[in-house]
Amino acid sequence: MKLIVAHYHLRPGGIRRVIELATPHIVRAFDGNIDSVKLACGEANDREWNSDFRKALQGVSVEFLIDPALKYFSGQKRSPGQVAGRIRAALGKILDGASADGCLVWAHNLGIGRNLLLTRELTRACAERNIPLIAHHHDWWFDNRWARWREMRRCGFRTLQAVAETIFPPYPNLCHIAINRADAGTLRRHFRGSADWLPNLTEPAPAPTHARARAARKWLDAQLGERGAPVWILPCRLLRRKNIAEALLLTRWLRPAAWLVTTGGVSSADEEIYANRLATAARRHGWQLRLGILDRNGSGNPGVNELLAASEAVLLTSIQEGFGLPFLEAAAARRPLIARSIPNVAPDLRQLGFSFPQSYDELLIDPRLFDWSAELARQKKLFAAWRNQLPRAGRKLAGTPLLLMRGKKPRAVPFSRLTLSAQLEVLGRPADVSWELCGPLNPFLETWRKRASGGRLQITPWPRVAARWLSGRSYARHFARIARATGRVDRRLNSALTAQDDFLREKLCAQHLFPLLWSRDT
Repeated sequence: MKLIVAHYHLRPGGIRRVIELATPHIVRAFDGNIDSVKLACGEANDREWNSDFRKALQGVSVEFLIDPALKYFSGQKRSPGQVAGRIRAALGKILDGASADGCLVWAHNLGIGRNLLLTRELTRACAERNIPLIAHHHDWWFDNRWARWREMRRCGFRTLQAVAETIFPPYPNLCHIAINRADAGTLRRHFRGSADWLPNLTEPAPAPTHARARAARKWLDAQLGERGAPVWILPCRLLRRKNIAEALLLTRWLRPAAWLVTTGGVSSADEEIYANRLATAARRHGWQLRLGILDRNGSGNPGVNELLAASEAVLLTSIQEGFGLPFLEAAAARRPLIARSIPNVAPDLRQLGFSFPQSYDELLIDPRLFDWSAELARQKKLFAAWRNQLPRAGRKLAGTPLLLMRGKKPRAVPFSRLTLSAQLEVLGRPADVSWELCGPLNPFLETWRKRASGGRLQITPWPRVAARWLSGRSYARHFARIARATGRVDRRLNSALTAQDDFLREKLCAQHLFPLLWSRDT
């Protein structure tokens, strides 16, 4: 049997990590019947990772099938028709000799809309050959990624119905997997028997040796130019949705001597303005912030697990996550975590047995710390421009952002509901001043501040129940069950548009409207 793993690229990040960890377990779960693994993608430039992946699958043939037509559409130079033709030709080679009984395709993030031509051609090619196809959805194009709408229209998908029928075609060989229960619930309502939930796998890794942890700490000292300073780490790429300024504010309030360090750098042109403004403000104000520390030094860098072990605490301040892997990475590394609770992630973590003692819903900010009138005018302008880029049906569903609901009268507002401009205003005030005004609004922080100063931040233990879903063996067992059932359901009713409409109503409500995600420059 042949396993084909499809993704746009193999850059560092959550999806590559899932592929890396899960594939060896999946191969074993099929009792030796998988003798070949093919990775089909638009780019796979990390030779060290490619080599390590082959070693992890010793005894199984591993082939990398690379064609630039499979990359994001934004990176294509040809016309949509030419790109589609190139994709069809590439898929012909990738699926050459594949049959319903001898092949399984595991495709990642077809619903993010970064190359709908690939989504259409891959689902069609598998349907024509009756090859089981698992569409594994980590993110969605309609989940605060509205820049994709114009891009998809340029590809020829000019209506919401056309997009829905491409992502959710009525093919009986197709099964959808979501990584959180909220999305899986919507899929199950519309594609009964052809949709499931599979949370990302994570297992507690052996702690780095004392020597490796000491080497990582020494490396950090060299990068920061300060020996022995406490380090608080945000394991993420430089993305607006990671809400990095909030992590910096928490660090300055709770552990003034600490450096905030993020691991990854910018991986998209859409994020460059955000990253540059953060870095410029940090230099101007002398904030102890180091962005993308693993992005600039090449070989000899410690791994993320070693950096976690060398750090005093882990932060996660994201406003949007599909699964929230850093929650589990902190628990697996036995490091204290301070984290913003994410509505679609928190229930899943509770079901998996996790309890995070330093989690919070929002960080309230006294309006005297920023120019309320300027921020209100800025948000009105940005929101209007963002709303106008939505399809007409989406505009009708869009809620009203929190600050716009409150109007001209200044009130306490969550830091996450501010533009980057206002966030930087807050950070620009002396930390003791902002703490004096905001501490009473967030009484839980006083306890955490005492814990942090005394080295007593609490660690989340790894619950036994989590192994039922998150261990490699359990993940592969659930995956194999889904794969073996794929294609056995006769789905006569095409629920594509109604499923997408349900998602739109959920994703466009006021709860999910964050100014950081309306524009590249906020």
